[in-house]
Amino acid sequence: MHVRVLQPAQRVDGELNGSAASNGAGGAGRPRFVAVTSLEDVQAVRCAEFHPQGKLYAVGSNSKTLRICSYPKLGDLREDHQTYQPTVLFKRTKHHKGSIYCLAWTPMGDLMATGSNDKTVKLMRFNVDTSNLEGQEVELTMHDGTVRDLCFLEDTTNKSSLLISGGAGDCKIYVTDCATGTPFQALSGHSGHVLTLYNWGGAMFVSGSQDKTVRFWDLRTRGCVNMVTPATAPGNRGSPVAAVCVDPSGRLLVSGHEDSSCVLYDIRGGRNVQCFKPHSADVRSIRFSPSAYYLLTGGYDNKLVLTDLQGDLTMPLPSVVVAQHQDKVISGRWHPTEFSFLSTSADKTATLWALPPV
Repeated sequence: MHVRVLQPAQRVDGELNGSAASNGAGGAGRPRFVAVTSLEDVQAVRCAEFHPQGKLYAVGSNSKTLRICSYPKLGDLREDHQTYQPTVLFKRTKHHKGSIYCLAWTPMGDLMATGSNDKTVKLMRFNVDTSNLEGQEVELTMHDGTVRDLCFLEDTTNKSSLLISGGAGDCKIYVTDCATGTPFQALSGHSGHVLTLYNWGGAMFVSGSQDKTVRFWDLRTRGCVNMVTPATAPGNRGSPVAAVCVDPSGRLLVSGHEDSSCVLYDIRGGRNVQCFKPHSADVRSIRFSPSAYYLLTGGYDNKLVLTDLQGDLTMPLPSVVVAQHQDKVISGRWHPTEFSFLSTSADKTATLWALPPV
């Protein structure tokens, strides 16, 4: 069995001073992430996403408030750092009529979308120079339930952006042409709420659902090209899929489940590689680090865990708790280029974590 083939793409050296996760939770090499900034809200913070250029990030909350914050300079970060409130560049209260569940930027960073339990998606132009949303926003009303996740795809044939959105209600995944603001496809297949969407470039994306399946979609063929039910325990029929991601090479899928397990799946080989449990409650968020050598997971056990994927992926994977909240962790997101991440939580905060320079 050629597990090496599965290795995620390129390596960034010095990322964690060698394999920091390999010493287990208490080892000397344990990465000590510090909370650099923490944005406080009056309700649970569901989503935060870095702008693709990395100089700012957006935060959406159950309080219906959308904020855009600046990413601080981290050059003089110390272990005894005092956490402070980030600089808010833009704030809009009552952005939706309900909680903001999800948000996304286009790869170019000129468009942003938000989804809510008011069943709408809002599509807005973003001016990087002024850090402001501008022009008339488009409100999309095709969903008949909470919009749980969003992602953008670039349609390379005519250089336009497409917005993929999914959620509760009819369990359909909608494809919207951003240039016209028109939904032009409704993808059927899931029999339960769509909880998570992920795109890693190109026309392919994956979706995870309450129905315990992960589906692979290809917009060129206008449909589902593969379906997997990740086995989270021997002989079981799976568990609702709350989070998915795919490594940049498109070889390795990782799914996070409500039964606290994560499953590594070899996409090309069409097989489970292994199931592991980095959390003691629902896994709600999964992302590969920029180099794809580490996996960041967030769970309802209030923790964010870093798992090292540099060895044999069929063997037990070293993992370490790198951050903790006072309540459930809802999302964790890596900075596009730096070794720092954002987490959002039911404890009403969005926190930026980073490693002090050695």
